[in-house]
Amino acid sequence: MLLIVDDDIAVRTSLSLLMRKEKFDVVTAETPEEALAHLKRNAIELVLLDMNFSNNTSGDDGLKLLAKIRELDAHVPVILITGWATIDLAVKGMKIGAADFISKPWQNTHLMQSVRTALALREANDEEPGQIPKEVNSGKRTSTPAISRRQLGRQYDFGQIIGQSDSMLRILETIGRVAATDASVLIMGESGTGKELIAEAVHQNSQRAKRPFVKVNLGGISTSLFESEMFGHIRGAFTDARYDRTGRFELANRGTIFLDEIGELDLSSQVKLLRVLQDRTYEVLGSSKTKTVDVRVVCATNRNLEEMVIKGTFREDLLYRINLITIHLPALRERPDDIPLLVDFFVNNLRHIYSRPELEVSREALKWLKQLNLPGNIRQLKNLVERTILVSTGDVLEVSDFEQNYQPQNRKSEIVNPKSQLPEVGSMTLEEMEIQMIRRAMEFHRSKVARVAKALGLTRSALYRRLEKYNIPFEED
Repeated sequence: MLLIVDDDIAVRTSLSLLMRKEKFDVVTAETPEEALAHLKRNAIELVLLDMNFSNNTSGDDGLKLLAKIRELDAHVPVILITGWATIDLAVKGMKIGAADFISKPWQNTHLMQSVRTALALREANDEEPGQIPKEVNSGKRTSTPAISRRQLGRQYDFGQIIGQSDSMLRILETIGRVAATDASVLIMGESGTGKELIAEAVHQNSQRAKRPFVKVNLGGISTSLFESEMFGHIRGAFTDARYDRTGRFELANRGTIFLDEIGELDLSSQVKLLRVLQDRTYEVLGSSKTKTVDVRVVCATNRNLEEMVIKGTFREDLLYRINLITIHLPALRERPDDIPLLVDFFVNNLRHIYSRPELEVSREALKWLKQLNLPGNIRQLKNLVERTILVSTGDVLEVSDFEQNYQPQNRKSEIVNPKSQLPEVGSMTLEEMEIQMIRRAMEFHRSKVARVAKALGLTRSALYRRLEKYNIPFEED
């Protein structure tokens, strides 16, 4: 049963008709007192809560009632609805425990998506209480997973994810349960821990699996091109717009969009992204026509977004929009027992690629690999295995073979002067290194192309080609 709380009879009637049309039982309340009485008498599964019950439009009425609802029932999902939407109000409501925040006038499809997501998360939680926390952090939980990797394999499609450590099993179990909902997921972890694979697993195990899965590397999109890339443009929208372009959100419609490196997004682009995540609407660049989109959002970052919020470099309201479920991927050094499984997986693939069917790794070599720090995580391990196979003549890879191709990182010198050290071999590609160096030089020389080209030992035309290729903004000089 759903509870609708609003002092406007027109709103209560409209929401009641919509919910009953969707086969939900509904009760309504005009005042906070009536709402609390319903919660005490009935088994309420979800509350749609207006934020104002007086001439005061601050939203304090709704926040106070929300706090009382949480005291009565800490698990009932509450969706806030208001015609006086503000950023601060949304953030306050989310902090108290609201499941979502909808502005009036609402879109029926968006509202129903929010309702179904909140109910699906509650249902999954009710099946196994405590198994789907708001935040899944393997480093903070020590209990043994309730399910084995084999059982997970029978229920879900996790074929591309290698690992059966306790921390990974907890993460996979959570993914399996939340995948069927439309809950936004934020994946956090160091570079190379497999965030993209986790995002793909969320999509593959969802009801959107047969729809598009669109990947977007936000770190590679400049501020000037953000709207065009994400929302598309029409011919003539700007100087070089010779053709219409379909944006990433439109490509992902009815599917999943994966926003990688969301921590690299500048503040002006964050505002534009927030609108489409909040209202599910956007405008194509050069057009005044508003489009709607039905999309599930999965984000990833290797940065601490909460620290960025404190520093003012990441919007708090955007963080609350993207982290309904937060998953922290453990570094490879935190799950060393998975290293032999990963090595075996890589070797099996490389046997076919390099036509060396007899390839194998000795038991001593596997033990040696397990004790490595591997700051580049799975990506570094994969590169180390492949590089060793390429240069080794024998079919049995020993410790000495890996030692010749592994260059440990000087952690002390990296801490003292991190920018003076080259990255660990295998932790990034040459192209990624080139992008970082160009961005650093552009920042140092304040985007002055002539100075940057001289500092990097490039001609201006060569630098221009790279700036365009990597979508790095620059100023003519």
